[in-house]
Amino acid sequence: MPRKTRMYLPGVPVHVVQRGHNRDACFFAEDDFRYYHQVLGEGLKCYGAELHAYCLMANHVHLLITPEYADSISRVMQHLGRQYVQYIK
Repeated sequence: MPRKTRMYLPGVPVHVVQRGHNRDACFFAEDDFRYYHQVLGEGLKCYGAELHAYCLMANHVHLLITPEYADSISRVMQHLGRQYVQYIK
């Protein structure tokens, strides 16, 4: 059975948690954290979302984001995944 579509309301903050595959590490060096932060900033500007707080851990990430549009968070996370995975490979 497919997962229900996540619904985000514009202007309502959301706590987003992103984990590594099988809870493995997401970041392996200091430069990885910097690159993730850079790509996150690009995605937020491009897709209309505001970041209030974040915590980058070795194997997961916590983000507090307020979307400007209903699909802002989905697009930001998609952008992050595409860019960061290419960087790690």
